[in-house]
Amino acid sequence: RALAPLHFNQPSATGCSVLLTFCIDYNRFVKWCDASDAVPGYDNFQSLMTGALDTCIFAQQFNTIAEMHGLGCCYLGTTTYTAPEIAKVLNLPKRVIPLVTLTVGYPEGDAPVSDRIPVEGIIHEEAYHDYTVEDIRDIYAEKEAREDSRKFIKENGKTTLAQVFTDVRYPRENNERFSKIYYDFIRENFLME
Repeated sequence: RALAPLHFNQPSATGCSVLLTFCIDYNRFVKWCDASDAVPGYDNFQSLMTGALDTCIFAQQFNTIAEMHGLGCCYLGTTTYTAPEIAKVLNLPKRVIPLVTLTVGYPEGDAPVSDRIPVEGIIHEEAYHDYTVEDIRDIYAEKEAREDSRKFIKENGKTTLAQVFTDVRYPRENNERFSKIYYDFIRENFLME
């Protein structure tokens, strides 16, 4: 209950059975090094990235196993927006950084079909193939043609779905504000300069 407001009370956060926060955790490892007469050198960007990758891999493995057992899961993209507050609620020490949140519960029915872009927009063979305007239009055509996307465009007074993302859902001002919050939190709690 204390975490749901930090995820903007999204229905997935307020209606789930369990809300899990997956964290980069170098606190434990550094303490082990200190207790073992080893000099830790993990307060840097490389270690942060290694921890982020390991944490994401673990979260996805949890997600896969949970779904194999009939549970429904939903990733919340808001963990990095309010990491300092999440850290306070969870009493996280230095070197423990909230990275991703997963809601877990028993689904009430079939989930709606995802509006993800086709695999052709993601996979590159042998080398990166840069996109032409035609490629981009093809990749996003189905997503833009969906009824829910057209509704999104209309109710937000926009002319394209991309404008909904850039002007309403993820505007530059919010991206910069949340970037600063998360960067400052990481610098203070992980990158011990």
